[in-house]
Amino acid sequence: MKILKNQTLDQLLEQVDRQTDQQANQPEVEATVSEIIANVIKNGDKALKEYSRKFDKVELDDLRVPQADIDNAYKNADQDLLDALNLAKNNIISYHKKEIQNGFVDAEQPGVVRGEKITPLAAVGLYVPGGTAAYPSSILMNVIPAKLAGVGKIVMVTPPQKDGIGQAVLAAAKVAGIDEVYQVGGAQAIAALAYGTESIPKVDKITGPGNIFVAVAKKQVFGQVSIDMIAGPSEIGVIADDTANYKEVAADLLSQAEHDKMARPMMVTPSEKFAEAVSDEIDRQVQTLPRKEIASAAVANKGFIAVVDDINEAFTVMNAIAPEHLEVELEDAMQYLNQIKNAGSVFFGYNASEPVGDYVAGPNHILPTGGTARFFSPLGVSDFVKRTQFVTYSRAALKKEEKAITTLARVEGLEAHARAVEARFK
Repeated sequence: MKILKNQTLDQLLEQVDRQTDQQANQPEVEATVSEIIANVIKNGDKALKEYSRKFDKVELDDLRVPQADIDNAYKNADQDLLDALNLAKNNIISYHKKEIQNGFVDAEQPGVVRGEKITPLAAVGLYVPGGTAAYPSSILMNVIPAKLAGVGKIVMVTPPQKDGIGQAVLAAAKVAGIDEVYQVGGAQAIAALAYGTESIPKVDKITGPGNIFVAVAKKQVFGQVSIDMIAGPSEIGVIADDTANYKEVAADLLSQAEHDKMARPMMVTPSEKFAEAVSDEIDRQVQTLPRKEIASAAVANKGFIAVVDDINEAFTVMNAIAPEHLEVELEDAMQYLNQIKNAGSVFFGYNASEPVGDYVAGPNHILPTGGTARFFSPLGVSDFVKRTQFVTYSRAALKKEEKAITTLARVEGLEAHARAVEARFK
C-alpha cells in the first residue's frame, strides 16, 4: 500500500479521483439503460422475462417468488444464521426507533395554527444484488427503517439465479418482513419498480445498491420515484497513531478492500513508522484472503496511507475526503467527535472494527459514498416518510398580516395573489 509523505491537502485529494470513477463508460451505459427502461414501460413483464433470458440465462414462467419458497428457506436455514439475523434485527430496531418523527402543531400566534404532519410512504422497493454481492445484512438495513416508518408495502427484487434465489437472501427477507419478492435484476428491475408492470407493483421509493447499470437506472427514474442515493465503491478511512495495533488496522482496511477492485482503503497517521508497519502487514494479510485478487487490486489502485504532521491535520484530511466509513483508532477516541464534519458512519476506539457496523451494531450500513457524506446522510427512518405542512388562520389573524402579504405579492408582480387575500375583506 503506497505511503504518501510531505503532501499538501490538494495533493492528497488527487489520490481520491472520484470524478474519473463516476464518469467511466457513462454515455454508453446511459443509452443502454434508457433503452431498457423504455422497453419495460412499453412491454412490462414480457420485457422483464426477455432480459432474464438474455442477461441471466434463466427462463421464468412467474416473476414472483412463491411464499412457500421463502418460508422453506427460513425453515431450513442454519440456526447460527438465523440467530445472527435476529440479533442484527433487534439492534437495528433499537437504534432506528429513536429516529421516529411525530410532527408538530404550533398555536403560539393568536388565530394562527401551523404544523407538520408525518406520513409514511405507501410502497417501497428494495433492490438486492445477485451472485457474490447478495448481502442478507443489507436486506435488514433497508427494510427495518421502512417498517418502523410505517411503510404500507415493501417489495424486493433480485436477479434470478439458475439454481434459484440464495437461501440466505430469502431467509433474511422472511426475518425482515418483506411482503413480496420478485426475481428480476438490473436496470429492468429498477424500471419495473418505478413504472410498474403486470406483476410488479409501482412503488414510491427505490433503495438498495447495485452495479453501474442499476445506479444509472436509479438516476434516470429519479423524479418518477424517490431513491436513496447513487452508491459508489465502498470506502474506509482510518485515523490512527502508534497507540493502535497495526495488525488490526491492516485487517480493517482489507475488510473494505475485498468488496470491489474500485474500493478505497485509506489511512492517515502522524507516524511514519506506524504507516510502514500497516503497509507491510496488509501485504502479508492479503495473501491468505479468498478474495485476494479483488482486495489486492483495491489496495494497489485506490489505497494509500498519508503521513501528516499531527492528529489535527489527520482530521482535516479525512473531513475533506468525507469517507463512507471512518475509524478513529486513538486513545480516548470519543473526545474527537466534534472534530469530525464529514463521514457516513464513524467507529471510535480500538474495538469498533467497521464490520461491527456492517452487521450487528444497529446504525445503518447504507451510507453515502464518493464524498457525498458532505451533504448526504445514512439511510434511516426519515427516508421513508414525507412531511406535509398545514396552516389555518382566523379572520382577525389574516387581517393583521394582509398588508405584508399584498405588499410582497405586488413587489413580485403577482396581482392575483394580492387580490385573493383582499377578497376576504371586501
